[in-house]
Amino acid sequence: MKAIVLESAENPIVYKEVDKPVLQAGEVLVQLKAAALNRRDYWITVGKYGGIKYPTILGSDGAGIVSEVGEGVDANLIGKEVVINPSHDYGDDPSFQGKDFKILGLPDDGTFAEYVKVKAEYLYPKPTHLSWEQASAIPLAGLTAYRALFTKGQLKAGDKVLIVGAGSGTGSFAIQWAVAAGATVYVTSGSAEKIELAKQLGAVGGANYKDEDWDNQLKELAGGFDVVVDSALGDGFARIPDLCKPGAHIVTFGGTAGDFPAFNARKFFYKQLVLSGSMMGTVDEFKAMMDLVDQHRIVPVVDEVFPLDQAAAAIGKMEKSNQFGKIVLKIS
Repeated sequence: MKAIVLESAENPIVYKEVDKPVLQAGEVLVQLKAAALNRRDYWITVGKYGGIKYPTILGSDGAGIVSEVGEGVDANLIGKEVVINPSHDYGDDPSFQGKDFKILGLPDDGTFAEYVKVKAEYLYPKPTHLSWEQASAIPLAGLTAYRALFTKGQLKAGDKVLIVGAGSGTGSFAIQWAVAAGATVYVTSGSAEKIELAKQLGAVGGANYKDEDWDNQLKELAGGFDVVVDSALGDGFARIPDLCKPGAHIVTFGGTAGDFPAFNARKFFYKQLVLSGSMMGTVDEFKAMMDLVDQHRIVPVVDEVFPLDQAAAAIGKMEKSNQFGKIVLKIS
């Protein structure tokens, strides 16, 4: 089969022929139709991710058709259209991932290939209203945004939500999940065009974080926020406590712009704010997320689709961070 292989530090994105996976008990083989990129894939290719292993087939997100089943797996799964949950072995405590937790695509071979093997428990029926490309876009970013909003952020209908960085995959999903849940959504972005695209997804308004007074703009627009999701941790994070209502939840799951900047901690305890870290999610959260997609017929935002053999170009686009939504690889 053809696959994108992390072959070495010098050759991190190699399109080549590899052996088809051999199934163990409890596993299924999925013939992939599409796979989506995540920021994780980029960091792996530039050597800035923990536990890098050569060679490894990259890719965490994928959707396809079950073609084979291993021992102990219901044969009726063969031919089913599925989406793959890349969050594996989360552990018994839903509040925190266990020591065996791993994400598909490193260390285990991932979805940038014609076939991938996974345990049957990590499959979910593909939503019938979505294309292969749209369905493949959901898993990692969608699950990360879902857990951040609902489990950690305790989002409920009527809340005012701020999504920092509207153009990312997680950002676009966070907007869609929050709107579906009945929240009022605002965003930040460094691009006026991306703010307008966020409005098309249901956001009420936003501010360009390149403006010196972006926080005052948001105060005038929203008054205050019940939930803030920030995956960047840029210098502007220090202003977020001022934008929060008393008792608000601030959730972070990334640091693409750096580490926590200095901020006034007194505002945290005076306003009794909750600051939470978050990461991926459980099998139950994945199911709840997919049920939300089905119930509201949500369509993920796909920025651009590349053929599998052009994965290097797709990852190059991700490096520039000029996409809105997800970048997807088409596999046939």
